[in-house]
Amino acid sequence: MTVRRKECIAMLLAGGQGSRLYVLTEHTAKPAVPFGGKYRIIDYSLSNCVNSGIDTVGILTQYQPLELNDYIGNGQPWDLNRNFGGVHVLPPYTTAKDNMWYKGTANAIYQNLPFIERYNPEYVLILSGDHIYKMDYSKMLDYHRRKNAECTIAVRTVPLSDASRMGIMSTDTEGRITEFEEKPKVPKSNLASMGVYIFSWETLKKYLIADEADESSSNDFGKNVIPALLRDGRMLYAYTFDGYWRDVGTLDSLWQANMDLLDPARPMKQNAPKGFKIYSRNYAQPPSIIADGSGVRNAIIAEGCIVKGYVENSVISTGCRIEEGARVVDTVMMPNSVVKEKATVRYSIIGENCVIGRNAEVGGEKCAEEWGISVVGSGKIIEDGKKILPKEIV
Repeated sequence: MTVRRKECIAMLLAGGQGSRLYVLTEHTAKPAVPFGGKYRIIDYSLSNCVNSGIDTVGILTQYQPLELNDYIGNGQPWDLNRNFGGVHVLPPYTTAKDNMWYKGTANAIYQNLPFIERYNPEYVLILSGDHIYKMDYSKMLDYHRRKNAECTIAVRTVPLSDASRMGIMSTDTEGRITEFEEKPKVPKSNLASMGVYIFSWETLKKYLIADEADESSSNDFGKNVIPALLRDGRMLYAYTFDGYWRDVGTLDSLWQANMDLLDPARPMKQNAPKGFKIYSRNYAQPPSIIADGSGVRNAIIAEGCIVKGYVENSVISTGCRIEEGARVVDTVMMPNSVVKEKATVRYSIIGENCVIGRNAEVGGEKCAEEWGISVVGSGKIIEDGKKILPKEIV
């Protein structure tokens, strides 16, 4: 009898608390945070998988998973509703002996070894659920095969000033990784990990089991598993990615990634694979209404919006309403929020289902000495006439 197996499956780490997004992740997992008008952050990783021919994805959830679970559903919007494979939401694993939270990225995969075993893959792709980018993983997999690698890490060059916040590696002339250090105080290179790994399955399984048995380990890929592979002289290679990529784990980076969509140079499309589409679960919305007398300049207005005021250099998500005399500039508005008459919103992120009252002011001019992104958390109501200062988080 032929045993069914998958060549490559993906494991998507989506369980982080997202504490650096503060009020935006109080009631939802970070990968479920809205992005770009009509998407969620996780749409990018899921769409990359589908566009790369990977039809089996395990999504490892933990913190505030309800909205993310509802959003993923059976995976149909991403063509991931399969009889053998498809998308599966995987909470922390429960046994007769233990019921524990994921202790780290490596432990999260370890707890789901039975899920991976079900498909008996040759390769396992490990992803993070909080990055915005378009990438053809099949090209990375081809590189992994050509190099006869046991682990391949997607990398990109970053400014040295940013290197201390990332996993940094050095390579030889053939691309083989010779050194790896997680968040080094004094970086030796500017070649940074993107948090995208391809492992040969047998190697990954062996090292995950060994890491779990080590009581001193923090059960993390960057801190423990990858250094162990290097110490043992395993075949680790770096795969260079030169397209658009941004970690949206902070308020400033989330705001900037949305603004990048509006950049005339369109950096998100630079070097993107031809024909790559980002799929999402979009509920039916009526066409947006841009009223006479309103003004829209360099903005994304998603479906189901009503705009009667002025919008400039902003991303307005589905179901939003901007009333007469209101001004929204350099701002990200998440779904179903309202800016009432004569209110002003500048350099801000407005969470889902918010109301900005009449004549209220949120944020300030970028030239101001105390400039910074203002943030209004999901479901908050800003009273009429109230002022929310730059950098203030409500």
